[in-house]
Amino acid sequence: MSDEKNGSTSPIKQVSVVSTGTVVIHPEHAARDRKPMYWWLFTSRRWTDPLPINVYVIERGDGLVLFDAGQDRASVTDADYFPGGVAGVLYDRLARFDVGPADTLTAQLAAIGYDIADVHTVVLSHLHQDHIGGLRELTGAEIVVGEQEWRTLDGSLPEMRGLLRSHIDLPGVRWKRVEFGAVDGDGLTPFTAGHDLFGDGSLVLLPTPGHTPGSMSLLVRSPAHPPLLMVGDLTYDVHLLEEGHLPGVGERRSLDATTKAINELRDNNPGLVILPAHDPGAAARLAPVTSALAERRDLRENR
Repeated sequence: MSDEKNGSTSPIKQVSVVSTGTVVIHPEHAARDRKPMYWWLFTSRRWTDPLPINVYVIERGDGLVLFDAGQDRASVTDADYFPGGVAGVLYDRLARFDVGPADTLTAQLAAIGYDIADVHTVVLSHLHQDHIGGLRELTGAEIVVGEQEWRTLDGSLPEMRGLLRSHIDLPGVRWKRVEFGAVDGDGLTPFTAGHDLFGDGSLVLLPTPGHTPGSMSLLVRSPAHPPLLMVGDLTYDVHLLEEGHLPGVGERRSLDATTKAINELRDNNPGLVILPAHDPGAAARLAPVTSALAERRDLRENR
């Protein structure tokens, strides 16, 4: 990872967030209680306030990297987007979306001054439908997914596990399936496995199973800002994560182990900014980083 103090520049030029609409879920989904999942899923009458569907945008010198691809507007306009039958009832009870015409990934990127054609890499935290919605708009990019997560597509009843293959395995989409290997522990403890996306230490994928077996997070590092950790659906509120509360969807033991690991990573990296996919406070936590990077760019351009 390069350092401007040593006469070079960081590969990270800007980090921003856009939201491809909102979603409401049951409170038991955001914070697990003692009720079995299918009990609260089909009996709860309570819904959260609308939560963002965040896509994180990392500008590098060679273009854009996205973490997740948001929700597809077709999910609210196309009656056949979701499966029918029992699976369709499950999707309707699990989450309800609001995705307007201006909430498409293309429109959201344009609103902050970017062209979707400049996206060359997309990292998917996992393959649930509110994280893969922009794939049809991203045929020029390489889509990075964990090998273990990809293998879950071939398991039994994928639709009942939140995997809509007809919206994932699309013609023209270029996939890169990554496996985790040993990584330098500097700043990564307690993680000993990961994947350095570009070989410069600035973007490191970390295995964070629990919500799904192959879920992964992205650690963004630059001397120009505090470390950022994008965690997908490991939590719906960073304060719940810090207190050790688990979300209601996922495998409990894996979620617990991953939550403890992330909190240890946070303890080892003072100032670490954790950015979940649906945390209403995530944009505000990222805003100082976005502003500081913009100011640095303005200073360089005005020299």
